[in-house]
Amino acid sequence: MAEHNEIDQVTGTATTGHQWDGIKELNTPLPRWWVITFYITIVWSIGYWIVYPAWPLLASHTTGLFGYSSRADVAVELANLEKIRGDKMVKLGAASLVEIEKDPALLALARARGKTVFGDNCAPCHGSGGAGAKGYPNLNDDEWIWGGSLDKILETIQYGARSGHAKAHEGAMLAFGKEGVLKKEEIVTVANYVRALSGLSTGKGYDAKAGAKIFADNCVACHGDAGKGNQELGAPNLTDKIWLYGSDEATLVETISNGRAGVMPAWVGRLDPSTIKALAVYVHSLGGGQ
Repeated sequence: MAEHNEIDQVTGTATTGHQWDGIKELNTPLPRWWVITFYITIVWSIGYWIVYPAWPLLASHTTGLFGYSSRADVAVELANLEKIRGDKMVKLGAASLVEIEKDPALLALARARGKTVFGDNCAPCHGSGGAGAKGYPNLNDDEWIWGGSLDKILETIQYGARSGHAKAHEGAMLAFGKEGVLKKEEIVTVANYVRALSGLSTGKGYDAKAGAKIFADNCVACHGDAGKGNQELGAPNLTDKIWLYGSDEATLVETISNGRAGVMPAWVGRLDPSTIKALAVYVHSLGGGQ
């Protein structure tokens, strides 16, 4: 240990008396302005704890003397925004879908409102731009399972598909393999027939005549003689090379064997009528509306 207050010969500064491996610690206190600032910040933090919400409790938090809440501020701002938007949204709700599309101001409002709502509620499944994903339809193309007119899009958004709502679309793809309607080799044959309908290559040894018969006996009722589909039943067009789950043989075999019954939620009761109408207009404007 070095002697306390010993003066370092090189710097002329007193030491603290601490020494490690021959290295002496110089006694160089922090600047007074820094120390004062530090104590001020301590006093400030204590004051902040008292006047603003700061300390978590078991089920809530301290509210502070000012009772300030950033969440309450946001709620007020949103309420003010809705008040400003209110009259326009009332007008939007009163107009028909056709009237909205013919009125530039209402159309702009519907698209803007619909885009926001789509991002909050629909994008997780259909993607931010509506391009869809495996099992979730692309809303930008010209192929619609349940119809792409304004009225049909509105109906689908309102009630969904297989959502449990009394007015929901209910059509489903049957499980021909699981239910024992078709044998494995028959399923492979008709899967290749479906591929051939859209111009895709077929497996080695494929029997087109057998595939056509199996299709006629089991699939025509929903998909039609030419495989063009039926929007009333939610049966997709099998000739347009647009596939919801995939077009390879293995995926088609899985689809035919186990069926498909994806769920589209019903938004009626979860979103107000004006918002649903705006959402329908926005989806219709993405590029694939009929």
